[in-house]
Amino acid sequence: MEKIKINPPSDLDYYSREAYNTLRTNILFCGADIKTILFTSCAPDEGKTETAWQLACSMAEAGKKVLFMDADLRKSVLAARIGLKNPVKGLSHFLSGQAQATEIIYSCNVKNLYIAFAGPVPPNPSELLGSWAFEGLIDAAKKVYDYIIIDTPPLGNVIDAAVVGHVADGAILVLESGKDSYRVAQRVKEQLLTADCKVLGAVLSKVSHKGGGYYNGAYYGKYYGKYYGNDAEKKPAAKTTDGKADTRSQAAASEIKLDEKGDQ
Repeated sequence: MEKIKINPPSDLDYYSREAYNTLRTNILFCGADIKTILFTSCAPDEGKTETAWQLACSMAEAGKKVLFMDADLRKSVLAARIGLKNPVKGLSHFLSGQAQATEIIYSCNVKNLYIAFAGPVPPNPSELLGSWAFEGLIDAAKKVYDYIIIDTPPLGNVIDAAVVGHVADGAILVLESGKDSYRVAQRVKEQLLTADCKVLGAVLSKVSHKGGGYYNGAYYGKYYGKYYGNDAEKKPAAKTTDGKADTRSQAAASEIKLDEKGDQ
């Protein structure tokens, strides 16, 4: 397993640190069967990735072996946010047959924390995330890590989070204070439940005591089309290195093995 150097976790103030510790504790009390946790939001830029990342760091700090998986295959911000300088193999490489599972998981200078980056943007994110290969990767990771934190795209115009939901043990919805309407939040919740993904709860981000803020439905739809591309789901399947579509079977996916020792 290759080791990389990243920026250390943000130096949070007392209240922020306690908020993440409370979130971590609440998840621990959800039960031993809750190991794979999906994070999503209603719209971009609601603090979803930051919340998921800080939770992963908090769990690692508490002695849990944590895999942070960046499954936002459309517009990932993780690599830039944590200061990754060199290109690495990521989830899209593995799901399209261009890398082995052991090649896309990295240890880092944060003890107990491991990372699987998104990789380059593929033409068919939802299809890749719904593949047997992804399910097999999650099953293999559950045998090695105490918790798997999965960052997914906002569940608005794109269905990626719902697709991932069928392999997650639960989901946390990040809602920006003063931005999301009840109607939109309820719709996102229903999409997760339809995917048989238990909704563990919601995190209210960017809370301001000054009031203000509102939700504009027209802007929401327009922003999504611009952010992810309206034709994202219409593109052809990704190709493997031999030029054929990835058709790995469930049996093949079940053979995925990860390094249980890691490299700290």
